[in-house]
Amino acid sequence: MDLSRLTGHLSPAQIRSIVGSMSTPQIALWSGAVSSGKTISSLLAFLILLTRAPSTGLIVMVGRTLQTIERNLLDPLSAPELFGVLAGQIHHTPGSTTAVILGRTVHLVGASDARSEGRIRGATIALSYVDEATLVPQSFWMMLISRLRVKGAKLLATTNPDHPGHWLRQDFVLRADEVGMRHWHFTLDDNPSLDPGYVDLLKQQYTGLWFRRFILGDWIAGQGAVYDMWDPDEHVVAWQDLPSMERLVCLGVDYGTTNASAGLLLGIARDGRLFLVDEYRHEPRRDTQRLTDAQQSARLLEWMDRPHLPDGSRLPVEYVAVDPAAASFRVQLHQDGLATSPAHNDVAHGISMVATLLARRQLLVSDRCTGWINEVGGYSWDEKATEKGLDAPIKTADHSLDAGRYALTTSEALWRPYLIDPLDLAA
Repeated sequence: MDLSRLTGHLSPAQIRSIVGSMSTPQIALWSGAVSSGKTISSLLAFLILLTRAPSTGLIVMVGRTLQTIERNLLDPLSAPELFGVLAGQIHHTPGSTTAVILGRTVHLVGASDARSEGRIRGATIALSYVDEATLVPQSFWMMLISRLRVKGAKLLATTNPDHPGHWLRQDFVLRADEVGMRHWHFTLDDNPSLDPGYVDLLKQQYTGLWFRRFILGDWIAGQGAVYDMWDPDEHVVAWQDLPSMERLVCLGVDYGTTNASAGLLLGIARDGRLFLVDEYRHEPRRDTQRLTDAQQSARLLEWMDRPHLPDGSRLPVEYVAVDPAAASFRVQLHQDGLATSPAHNDVAHGISMVATLLARRQLLVSDRCTGWINEVGGYSWDEKATEKGLDAPIKTADHSLDAGRYALTTSEALWRPYLIDPLDLAA
């Protein structure tokens, strides 16, 4: 395999990690800043090791979902501008749970919760690759390691840093020599292929916790405001000034009986930005009335039937994602003719997504979303959770924030292809 064309565009840090991964006892981990070259380095190492992998044992690629594997791994591998002629050796049908890479069958495994470990239980694995390892359940990771039963089997993984108490750092990174791991830390400046203007833009967009994690690549605990990049002057748009929407992709609903219920409607503008365009909200204490499921359903359906866009267009709401704990409310909505799905509720992943979109000015909020706007400034990390090694926000005054997060995380596969590059926003 002639890699001279590819390696000629790599930084010394990337080359060192690729060479070092060849001799790692078992686990190779690339961690650090966003866009720092971790994925390209690790994928190139994966291709090299794939040509050396034993003929016995499975080849496995792991991510949170099949869609993230396709987007984060297979799409880059299939790009000639990144991998040259090797890109023609990547064969995959979207939605399929296998791919053929350099002539070898590669199994694609989503690992979004603890039940995912059943997908590899009993398997013998010769080579595995894990995308965003901190988002994989610990039980799955441990099961995966136990499956590396072929002599010389290796596990390659990438991740952005998380809380310093995260199990991956405590049990593996800090014990790398003991557990057969080699670990490479990357900062944003380790990727020579990035446009300097893009690098400067990213450094300006992230603040606080997110700057430390996503720019410097530090494992740092959450403190203070969760969305410390929030600026109402930058992020709030008058409803009558909303641009034309391409789609209304999702209504996220957080359900309460004694607490507030909220619904946030997410739209994709024709210019490639995301907007929370309108908000449903019922406050039992303020409205002095507790509603039954049937009454709440009727109110929400009546609200959904109203016009939500200033240009008068009545685009259909494609997806309704409801608080997964609100089973009875989902049943009532179904009886009333509205199909719903349980919302994706990985809080840490959702907060990170919202923070990134806000920081990059890719998510803006209509002034009709008053509950969301009122809650965002006071949304803070829970110090007691931090002491236990967890990233968790204080659970108070967060109903509209939860609803907005549900809308974004549940419909990510729908809006992600439309999202414009943050560099274009600054142009």
